[in-house]
Amino acid sequence: MAQARLAESKLRLVFEAGMDEKGNPLTKAKAFNNINSMATADQLYQTAQAIIDLCSDHISRIERADSSDILG
Repeated sequence: MAQARLAESKLRLVFEAGMDEKGNPLTKAKAFNNINSMATADQLYQTAQAIIDLCSDHISRIERADSSDILG
């Protein structure tokens, strides 16, 4: 039976960066690699809030991106 092993976690912040010429929203993202795989959602949220406080753009989303290796 195959198993998944957590390989990497990232914290990704997506910011609103204005509008394009057609009025569609533009976004930009910043990813922080090597996040502790044991970090809780609350811990990541607090970290994201500290980073957001230093930024001038408005936040659109806070994401956690986990990738896993599939072992056979």
